[in-house]
Amino acid sequence: MKKYIFVTGGVISGLGKGITAAALGRLLKSRGYKVASQKLDPYLNIDPGTMSPYQHGEVFVTEDGAETDLDLGHYERFIDENLNQYSNLTTGKVYWNILNKERNGEYLGSTVQVIPHVTNEIKSFIYNVGKTSDADIIITEIGGTVGDIESQPFLEAIRQVGIEVGRENSLFIHVTPLLHVKSSGEYKTKPTQHSVKELRGLGIAPNILVLRTEGDIDEEIREKIAMFCNVKSDCVIPNKDVPELYYAPVMLEESRFSEIVCRELNMEPGVSDMHEWNEMLDRIESRSGSVTIGLIGKYTKLHDAYLSVAEALHHGGYENGVNVDIRWIEAEDLEGDDADAILSDLDGILVPGGFGNRGVEGKIRAARYAREHNIPYLGICLGMQTAVIEYARDVLGYEDANSAEFNEQSAHKLIDFMPDQRGNIPKGGTMRLGAYPCSIAEGSILEKAYGKKEIQERHRHRYEFNNEFREAVEAAGMRITGTSPDGRLVEAVEIPGHPFFVGVQYHPEFKSRPNAAHPLFRELIRAALSE
Repeated sequence: MKKYIFVTGGVISGLGKGITAAALGRLLKSRGYKVASQKLDPYLNIDPGTMSPYQHGEVFVTEDGAETDLDLGHYERFIDENLNQYSNLTTGKVYWNILNKERNGEYLGSTVQVIPHVTNEIKSFIYNVGKTSDADIIITEIGGTVGDIESQPFLEAIRQVGIEVGRENSLFIHVTPLLHVKSSGEYKTKPTQHSVKELRGLGIAPNILVLRTEGDIDEEIREKIAMFCNVKSDCVIPNKDVPELYYAPVMLEESRFSEIVCRELNMEPGVSDMHEWNEMLDRIESRSGSVTIGLIGKYTKLHDAYLSVAEALHHGGYENGVNVDIRWIEAEDLEGDDADAILSDLDGILVPGGFGNRGVEGKIRAARYAREHNIPYLGICLGMQTAVIEYARDVLGYEDANSAEFNEQSAHKLIDFMPDQRGNIPKGGTMRLGAYPCSIAEGSILEKAYGKKEIQERHRHRYEFNNEFREAVEAAGMRITGTSPDGRLVEAVEIPGHPFFVGVQYHPEFKSRPNAAHPLFRELIRAALSE
């Protein structure tokens, strides 16, 4: 029988449910168990693919092309396992599936209701993770907080799962804040008590409480919370502030977190082997010096919009033994006369993906500055496209060079739909999504970085390099160093003779890990160090 762990949150959002779930996954994996993770989001969108980054942060893309919540990035980075379409469910997807079944007559004339039809759909999704993987343990995070109207069907569904699989095969972890009132110097436990009371009123009695707190809590507080919330005293786990989020598993294990989880699920705890993880933490602690990387984005006021990119930059720093200082630069700020001054003290430049024409000219300006001043440059998705556009304008002399996304009237659309993509294309779920193969050119920066000639990388885009201009671009000096195996799609470009100038159509940040930096981020930081 699979073991099911559910992580809920109370009082306020942003407490670190995702990090708690991800850290627990790493800890259980270190004890020899196979772990799968998933996130259930109560919002009505089908997926976050069409949501504004300001609303939701980044969209994390899985190997099989699912557009998912950013917490799945945390899961993959911590447990080092590729997730899939069964790893993220929304209310929108639940109702979409139910209404299609109803229209197809699959309910045989029944009145379709929240219970049992909505909850059954949610439970089916939870169980599918177990059916489609060899995981011993499925960790499921419920988005939002207890008390939210939209999350009630999800809480009811996991209550039912707890009954169906039995007490020894299900565990409920509740994350709440332990508020500290500075004026009195006291910790206040009432918010946690009220949140647990709310959860118990819905039929779920949490087994473990994880308390988000700035520092240690004394035994008296732990005993008080345990008594009022009806849990064992050692099942009250402090989740303290840490200097880097990758310290979270070690910090939580100070309270025997995974050992207690194993005990509550009647599982053998085994012997925890965190050797590889601790080696990575040693690398983090031993860093010296720093490099400054300019991240030229359109949503830089919300850093979560580029969460995986930022983490991948730090991973590159870990492997190079250096701190990475990310300079968050709004692309529109580079469209004025002071662009060179803004970029002048950077050791490297990264232009990430994005949609829409706002700030594009600033991204083009950043690519030009990096090219002309020999600053290491990594362009991702739109960052590759803007680098190509800049090269066509300045080197080939195509003054109106652009993307069809931004100027359909341009005579030199270096970036465009492929011929078979024409027509009225809807916005949701129609991009090139998920992992695709790429063949790497011999002698390229890519070949040096990856150490192989065939790779698989994840994509999230609609527009492609226009093959009509391939010959002209290469004749002018920009080299195409990555293509689809059939040679039809351009996946990567480089500028020979430059210390490091790489643009890739895919999103390498999704596959970077703290204990195994993605090769392109590793090499970007290495090049930035030598400048």
